[in-house]
Amino acid sequence: MWLLVVLACLVIWAGVSYWYLFGKPSPFSLDSVRPPGPREFDQKKRDKVIKQGFSADKVPENLDVVVIGSGIGGLAAGATLAKAGKKVLVLEQHDQAGGCCHTYVEKGFEFDVGLHYVGQLHENSLLRIIFDQLSEGQLEFQELNQHFDTIQIGLGDDKREYSIFSGKTEMKAHLLKQFPDDTDAIETFFQIMKVSAKKTHYLATLKLLPQWLSLFLLKSGIADAASSVFRLSGTSATDLVNKLTANKDLHVIFSYLFYGVPPKDSSILINALLVHHYKRGAYYPKGGGSEIAFNIIRTIQRHGGTCLVRAPVSQVLVDHKGVAYGVKVRKGGKDVEVHAPVVVSNCGIFTTFQKLLPPEIQVKPDIQERLNMMKHGRGSFLVFSGFDGTEEELGLVSTNFWLFKNNDMDKSMEEFFALSKDEAPDNIPMMFITMPSAKDPEAKIRHPGKSCMTILTMVKYEWFQEWTDTAVRHRGDDYFHYKMRFANKLFDWACQLFPNIRDKLVFQDVATPLTNMHYLGSQRGAMYSAEHNLERFQAEAVARNRCHTPVKNLFLSGQDVFSCGIAGALHGGILCASAVLERIVYVDLLFLKKKLKRQKAKELAQLAQKKLQ
Repeated sequence: MWLLVVLACLVIWAGVSYWYLFGKPSPFSLDSVRPPGPREFDQKKRDKVIKQGFSADKVPENLDVVVIGSGIGGLAAGATLAKAGKKVLVLEQHDQAGGCCHTYVEKGFEFDVGLHYVGQLHENSLLRIIFDQLSEGQLEFQELNQHFDTIQIGLGDDKREYSIFSGKTEMKAHLLKQFPDDTDAIETFFQIMKVSAKKTHYLATLKLLPQWLSLFLLKSGIADAASSVFRLSGTSATDLVNKLTANKDLHVIFSYLFYGVPPKDSSILINALLVHHYKRGAYYPKGGGSEIAFNIIRTIQRHGGTCLVRAPVSQVLVDHKGVAYGVKVRKGGKDVEVHAPVVVSNCGIFTTFQKLLPPEIQVKPDIQERLNMMKHGRGSFLVFSGFDGTEEELGLVSTNFWLFKNNDMDKSMEEFFALSKDEAPDNIPMMFITMPSAKDPEAKIRHPGKSCMTILTMVKYEWFQEWTDTAVRHRGDDYFHYKMRFANKLFDWACQLFPNIRDKLVFQDVATPLTNMHYLGSQRGAMYSAEHNLERFQAEAVARNRCHTPVKNLFLSGQDVFSCGIAGALHGGILCASAVLERIVYVDLLFLKKKLKRQKAKELAQLAQKKLQ
C-alpha cells in the first residue's frame, strides 16, 4: 500500500515538474531572430520609440503586465513576457527609456551613462542568445581589442601597469607572464572563475525553486555537497586571496572591477565572475548603448505593448486582500491609474517597498524582513568630457583604464568613505576611465571629428545630501563648486594618461549621486542598486532574495534580484519573467543554445566536406 502511495506521489511530482518546465509555449524561438536591419540614425524616428511621452490615451487596453522602470532588467522582463503573449506597458520616469543603457547627446557629444562594455557575447553564448531573442536579432556588438583593460597601481615613479587580455587561454597566460612568481595563486583563482561561470546557475536555481525546498537543500547540507559554489558565494574575497598570495598588486587584479564594496566585504565568487565575464571577449553595442533599449522596446511594440516615458509612478495599487492590481502615474499634478493583473518593479527594492507601496503595506513584518536583508549601495560620480579631435589625434583607445593610488583596496576604500565632506574631493583613491567614441565604429559617422570620455568613481551619498531637495541644474554655486572639486581631480588624473586631451576639452558635464537619483531614479544615487556585500551573497540570503514579493502579483526585477551590471540586471529580468510565467524560461534558452550548436556543427561539417571535394 505504502509503495503505491510513494509511486503515485512520484508520478504526480514528475507530471507537475514536466508541466512547469514544458507545459506552456516557449516565448523564444529561432524563427523570431531576423538579420539586423539598417541602423536607424533619424533621431525623430528613434524618439518615437525611446522618448514617447505618457498620456492616458496611449495606454494599451487590456494590459497583462505593467513594468516600472525601463532599465535593462525591466525591458528584459517586459520583452520576455510580451513574447509569451502578454500585453506589456513599460513606464519610465525619465524623458528617455533605457535606464543605465541610455546615452545622451550634448553639444554634439554622445555619452554612455552606465553601459561601458559587456562580456560573454561570443557566438552562441547564453547571453548572446538572450540579447538576440529580446531584440529579435537586431542588436549588433563590436568586439573590443583583445587588450580590453589596463590597471595602474600607484603614482609617479612608483606606478605599475598591468594589462588584461581576453581569450580562452590568453587571459590566464598573459597574467602569468606579468606575475611569474604567483603561478599557483593565479591557477587557483582561475579555477574559482571556472566554478563561478559553470555553477552560478545553481544559485539562480535557488530563486526559482519553491523557497522551502531551496532552504531545505541548504540547511540539510545537500547543496554544499553538490557544489562548492554555495560556499564560495559567501566567502570574503580578501580572506581567500590572502591565502593565495602576499602580492598586493595581484590582490587588486583579482578585485579590480570595483562596485563600491571593499574586497573584504565582497564575495570572491562575484569578483571572480566579473573577471570571467570578459574572458571570451569584451563588447560594445554598435550604435551606442541606447540601441539596446531602442530594439528591445520595438520587440515589445511588435507584440502589442509599448514603453512610455515621463511617467513617474507614485504608487503601486494594492487592494484590500493585499493583491497588486496596477499603479498610479503622476501626470500634470494628477494621479492616473493604470490597471494590470501583474506589476513588475525594476526600480530597486528600497524604492519599491519604501516609496511605492501604501504605508500600511510598508510596515508589514514580511516587507521589513526583505528590506533588512539589503543595504544601500554607494553612490556613483561621473565626469563626461567632450573633445574636439579624433581618437587618433588625442591618443584615445577602446581599452578601459582602472586607476588605483595604492594596492590596498580595503584600507583605501575604508579610509576614503570615512572622510568628511570637505576632505573627500582631495583624496579619491581609485577611478575608471572609458572612451565610448573609441569603442563604437559608428561614432565617427554620428559625430565626426569629436571624441568623448567618461570617468567614474564611487562616493558617499551623504557628502551631497544637503542639496537633495534642490532642483536639478538649479542647486546653487556651493553645489557646483563642490562637485567640480571632485571632477577637476579626476580629470587631472586622466590627463596624466592622455596629455593631449586637456587643450582639446570643449565640453564637460558632471553627475553626482543626486544626478543619478533624478535621471535614473536610483536610490541615493547608487547606479549598482543595493549594496553587493558579503551578507547578500550568503547562499541562504540568495534563496530568500527572489523576484516574488510579499505582495501578491508584485514582482522584482533588475540588479537587486541577483547581481549588478548590465548582465546581472538582464538575468534579473529573465528570472522575473520566469517567476511571472511560472515557467523556467532558461530551459527554453538552453534548448535554443543546443539547437544553435548543432546547426553550427552541421555548417562546419558541410564546409569541411566542400573543401575535400
